[in-house]
Amino acid sequence: MFIFVLQTIWLYISELAGKDLDIWVVLKFLWYVSPRLIPLVLPLTVLVTSLMVFGSFAEKYEFAAMKSTGISLQRAMRSLTVFILLLALTAFFFANNVIPYSEYKWQNLRRNIAHVSPSMVIAEGQFSQIGDNFNIKVGEKSGDRDQFLHDVVIHQKKPDRPNGNYNVTIADNGELASEEGSNTLSLILKDGYYYDEVITKDVNKQRRQPFVKSYFEEYTINIDLTEFNNTDVDKENELSNHNMYNLSELFVEIDSLSKGYTRDIKMFSDNMYYRSGVAKFNDDLVKSRLVPDTVQSVLDIYKPRQQSNVLSMALNNVRGTLQSINAKKTEFQIKTKRINKHEIALHEKYVLAFAVIILFFVGAPLGAIIRKGGMGLPMVVAVLLFLTYHFIGIFAKNSAEDGTMHPFIASWISTVIMLPLGVWLTYRATTDQGIFDIDSFLQRIGKLFGKKEE
Repeated sequence: MFIFVLQTIWLYISELAGKDLDIWVVLKFLWYVSPRLIPLVLPLTVLVTSLMVFGSFAEKYEFAAMKSTGISLQRAMRSLTVFILLLALTAFFFANNVIPYSEYKWQNLRRNIAHVSPSMVIAEGQFSQIGDNFNIKVGEKSGDRDQFLHDVVIHQKKPDRPNGNYNVTIADNGELASEEGSNTLSLILKDGYYYDEVITKDVNKQRRQPFVKSYFEEYTINIDLTEFNNTDVDKENELSNHNMYNLSELFVEIDSLSKGYTRDIKMFSDNMYYRSGVAKFNDDLVKSRLVPDTVQSVLDIYKPRQQSNVLSMALNNVRGTLQSINAKKTEFQIKTKRINKHEIALHEKYVLAFAVIILFFVGAPLGAIIRKGGMGLPMVVAVLLFLTYHFIGIFAKNSAEDGTMHPFIASWISTVIMLPLGVWLTYRATTDQGIFDIDSFLQRIGKLFGKKEE
């Protein structure tokens, strides 16, 4: 758990550093993020500990002593099996109740932290967002308070045009100026250019991508920090994603998303059908093979120049229809991915419980077979097995998100692969057989070469 928490700090250090956060806020961030690590930590923990414990027993001939008194391996594993079953049941309820709640609290706290002290967020060599309207990139900062900026690039959104960075400001130098306790951050830019993209309703003019360009020697941008400096890190926001739902909520959400997806497809198909104009024709005429001749006869009504215009309009309509289809295709792919993510989240709650049981029956007999305890070989074997299990699951889930694989199969495939391995290892351990009988293999090789020599 400590290793995965360190990884989390490494991943999100950019969101925590430089914000002048209280230590309790950072600890709260780690506390809320910890439950989402349990699906990774718990199966690995069970695998490692079962390997170490049963390997230590076998290494110290504890199983030999048990068998001499009539205690079989199954009987020796009985109490631990009951414990693992209880642990699996606890893991299921933890995944269904605790993880969704902590996911909501973590995402909520993460969003609130993002709005704390935006004047300290500007970093060198990358775009830093301040609020919802400004993205600032600087090549270098200098000064005793890093107030002097060099090679400044600013993307600014406008309230009337929120979708897109239509305003770009580029300056050679800049300075951050703000009085202590002030809620206004002044950004004084020097020697730069201001670009403003012009939006017109004329499609032909818009294809030329018109814009307004102006030069300035000094230009000041005032950014209101009232909303950000008064940010409450405990504020409850309206957040929702597939990791924040329990089973009952996931069933409702999946049903709602599936029905909406089906309804959207039907509406789009009906719209394309009526838009094509096929519905205006007689069904018998549409099904007839004489349709091309009919189209030619319709064209004959018009003059050659008008025929060219009719065909040009028809081609434009076809191109427009193809553009609509391509746009809807992307939209439907996004909706499909969202539904698949919800289905994966649903199955993962069950998978965690079964993974705990199956990995125990992989680690315990394997430890009894290799007869090595401690932190050496068992740790290496356990990590290799877990990485195989984990990466199979990751690749399968990525395939399921884009629809290549069914979410049910993707969620269960890594656990199902480990199931026969656990059964086989348990059988080999209970019958006092190794994983691989080297002596028998060498004897067969020797007999094979002995026959050839004769």
